[in-house]
Amino acid sequence: MPRKTREIVYSYETVTEALESLYRRGYANNFNIKDSALECKNLNLVLKPEDFEIVEFYRFEGETNPGDEEIVYAIESKDGVKGTLVSAFGIYADEVSDEVLKKLKIER
Repeated sequence: MPRKTREIVYSYETVTEALESLYRRGYANNFNIKDSALECKNLNLVLKPEDFEIVEFYRFEGETNPGDEEIVYAIESKDGVKGTLVSAFGIYADEVSDEVLKKLKIER
């Protein structure tokens, strides 16, 4: 009989806590949004939306400061490169192409 796998659910109080945990789990590279792709400068790597998946995400809503509203994404490329993207949402959101926005869209 096949064994059921159990998904581990993580919960974090702060962006820093989420990033530290993801780093320990192998998400060691930093991605930034650039035009219609994600860029990892230290690897000289550019990923188009079809080249990566969002493995996990964590949304942080600031209680008193709208500037504290961010989403931490755990990203993995088709080639196995792992990293994180931290993005503001709402009025502080980064400019991003429709293709990348569609990939990063999170349903409430």
